[in-house]
Amino acid sequence: MRSNRALTRWIFILASIFIITLILWNTYIFFIQLKENERAKMEIWASAYQELQQKSIANDPTVGELVLSVIQSNSTTPMILYTIKEKTYTERNIDSIDVSTLEKKQELIAQFSSEYTPIEIYNDDALLSTIYYGNSPLINKLKYYPAFLILIIFLFVLAVYLFYRTSKSAEQNKLWAGMAKETAHQIGTPLSSLVGWTELLKSENVNPEYIKEMEKDVVRLEMITDRFSKIGSVPNLERKDLVTETKNSFEYLKARTSKMVNFELDVPENPIYVELNQQLFSWTIENLVKNGIDAMKGKGNIKISISQNSKYALVRVQDSGKGIPKSHFKKVFMPGFTTKKRGWGLGLSLAKRIIEEYHNGKIRVLKSSASEGTIMEIAIKPIS
Repeated sequence: MRSNRALTRWIFILASIFIITLILWNTYIFFIQLKENERAKMEIWASAYQELQQKSIANDPTVGELVLSVIQSNSTTPMILYTIKEKTYTERNIDSIDVSTLEKKQELIAQFSSEYTPIEIYNDDALLSTIYYGNSPLINKLKYYPAFLILIIFLFVLAVYLFYRTSKSAEQNKLWAGMAKETAHQIGTPLSSLVGWTELLKSENVNPEYIKEMEKDVVRLEMITDRFSKIGSVPNLERKDLVTETKNSFEYLKARTSKMVNFELDVPENPIYVELNQQLFSWTIENLVKNGIDAMKGKGNIKISISQNSKYALVRVQDSGKGIPKSHFKKVFMPGFTTKKRGWGLGLSLAKRIIEEYHNGKIRVLKSSASEGTIMEIAIKPIS
């Protein structure tokens, strides 16, 4: 199925390139033909003007109506006639502003000469005048037509791409949301059973410490279930102290992580209030910490710090792991992207969605290197 879609996509791309190339080529051919027609028209006009000049020199007043008709008919081609003997310039079909000075006339002559070879008017062997002419308004408009065509095609392709990307992203979001809700539903049944078993064990002669630990795990499973059930729906945000919530997540993770991982917390004493969903924020911190522990292969340093600038409250999770290549700074947040042998590549994708879509914040790889590890940064706007 995927190979068929890829083949269809490539056929569409190649067909589009072929059609664009064909349109541009035909436009070019049409442009060349118009220039050749312009040249032929000007040669006829020059012949009529040459006859008029020769009649004037010979003091012959009998000028044919056809000659006058040809000379008067050309009202589109811009031209400058330079008379050799009088050293004067005569302009036709040109705005007077464009030839108001000698310098402007010389610039226009240079432009015309680059577009067409000037036509020289002779009387026998004597050069009478030179005709400099350029593209008519129609040819000038056509000259920019391919550029406008390419721009239109580019905008069309961009619109199709954005539509495809948006629809694909929406489809993926529905898929992840569906999977999350189904997971929450599946966990719910054995979770209810575990609650019943803990109540039953209380009536038996069982060490209360065992039951206490089981109840902690039940509470933990209930929280996980609640987290998954929130994916795909808009969570409720409440005014919370970011420092306190981060401390709670820190203490929870520290107590349940191997002693080979050294935890460090650096937070301000004063509270920083933000609009927050407690459970989803805790999930995000947990994902970042677990990713860091995986990068360290279960041994190293984890540091969580909080600071504040003029716009955002910043939560940073730093590990001493192997680091992330700079080319992967954005890829790590894509659904399904993972460098682990085992993993779905959903943790950072969910973290990005929780922070950016639900909390209107930002999350990024702030810094990473093989020698110093990785620093992940969460930015959330504080409130009063």
